[in-house]
Amino acid sequence: MLEVNGLRVSYGGIQAVRGISFHVNEGEMVALIGANGAGKSSTLRALARLLDPAGGNVRYRGKELLGLPPHGLVAEGIELVPEGRGVFPRMTSIENLRMGAYARHDKAAIEGDLEQVLEHFPRLKERAQQVAGTLSGGEQQMLAIGRALMSRPRLMLLDEPSMGLAPIMVQKIFEVIRAVAAEGMTILLVEQNAKLALEVSQRGYVMESGEITITDESRKLLADPKVRAAYLGE
Repeated sequence: MLEVNGLRVSYGGIQAVRGISFHVNEGEMVALIGANGAGKSSTLRALARLLDPAGGNVRYRGKELLGLPPHGLVAEGIELVPEGRGVFPRMTSIENLRMGAYARHDKAAIEGDLEQVLEHFPRLKERAQQVAGTLSGGEQQMLAIGRALMSRPRLMLLDEPSMGLAPIMVQKIFEVIRAVAAEGMTILLVEQNAKLALEVSQRGYVMESGEITITDESRKLLADPKVRAAYLGE
């Protein structure tokens, strides 16, 4: 579904991503793991067209993405859940969720999807009329994921969904991520919590200093002594 070839991202004279190549098959969850500064989020931001890459190409369902504006990705079925959540702080939870469907016109289906998102995240149903800026970090992460789901994406790009959250909230959010993946959603997950990312995904790529250094099935990466020593605290 997604094919990335020779992707390079630079900030001034610094190369954050050094010609990486990887792919994501339809219906699978793939994890991109690595330490802070490895280039994971820069990769995702380039895929989401929030950064202009210095080189390479990205094909999604056979179509080149790098010439599209960021809003053009939504029409192609791609949604980014950004690091830091990016909710609209002065809008209510429900208003934020409805913003996820701004490009849709199927009103009845939108209402059905809204109910489904609220079933995934009962906490948001309780906070439906609460202004998003007053929600906890975990609730805002739920809201960001729910808003992305409202566009009915085929491919979801998740950037550090566990960052800064309490363990119990991380567990709840990843339960939903698992459920969405089980329904057939294709997911590219960037996550500093390597153990968690590999436990929920089918395949993984390890990034170091802007390069992909290891790739394998997630279960094999979990058992790899180098990965365990470097990223799993063993």
